[in-house]
Amino acid sequence: MEPIDVAGLYISLNVLIIVILSVRVVGRRFSKKISLGTGGDKDMEVRVRSQANATEYIPIAMIALIALTQLGAPVWLLHALGGLFTFGRLIHPIGMAGPLIARQLGTVFTWTALFGFAGALVWFSLT
Repeated sequence: MEPIDVAGLYISLNVLIIVILSVRVVGRRFSKKISLGTGGDKDMEVRVRSQANATEYIPIAMIALIALTQLGAPVWLLHALGGLFTFGRLIHPIGMAGPLIARQLGTVFTWTALFGFAGALVWFSLT
């Protein structure tokens, strides 16, 4: 795989995560007839926050991933960071409504990947 192919893979997976979380929000809005906000519905609040959390973290990570491809980062590093980040984004929303450990691990994996992206960007920018 070429570096840009790796970026394309993780971008597509993270786009799908956002789409799935968005469909869950819209579905709840229709079923509970909630036009704006959460309507005091606990499940709607969880769905909205899960979607919002994804849209807060995913764009910056994908920008970092693309930047690393342009700076010549090796494919193994792109997979390591992209995979860790994506796995964190997959399990985080599970923990929002289910086992807290999934949310906690999702956060740890997400932040670890983000620190990795930042460190790699500095490294490849300066070398």
